[in-house]
Amino acid sequence: QVQLVESGGDLVQPGGSLRLSCVASGFSIINYRMGWYRQAPGKEREVVASIFSLPVIDVSRSYSDSVKGRFTISRDSSKNVVYLEMNSLKPEDTAVYYCNAGTNARLPQFSWGQGTQVTVSS
Repeated sequence: QVQLVESGGDLVQPGGSLRLSCVASGFSIINYRMGWYRQAPGKEREVVASIFSLPVIDVSRSYSDSVKGRFTISRDSSKNVVYLEMNSLKPEDTAVYYCNAGTNARLPQFSWGQGTQVTVSS
C-alpha cells in the first residue's frame, strides 16, 4: 500500500529556514521523478521542485522560478525519503506542502498525503 507522509512544516519568520521531509512507503522513490508541491489558500496546487535519476547525469533537479535559488530538493534512497530545504522564506511561501511522484498536480501518481503546513509570518 502506497503512503506519503509529509512533516517539518512550522510557523517561521520571513528570512527563516525549514526542512521538510516526505517518507514514502509501498514504492521506491528512486524509480520515479519525485516532486514537492504546495497549495496556498484559494490557489491551485503547484509543483515547486522535483528530483529524478538519469543515466550518466545521475540526478536531475528542477525548480519553479518562484523558489529557484532558495529551495533545494534532495533524497535519501536508503530511507526512501525526499527532503525540501527551504531558505530565505517569504510570506508568499505560505502553503500546505505535499510530495508525490510526477510533476503534474492534476494527475498525481499516487493519492495525496495529509501535507504539512508552512506559514511565513512576522
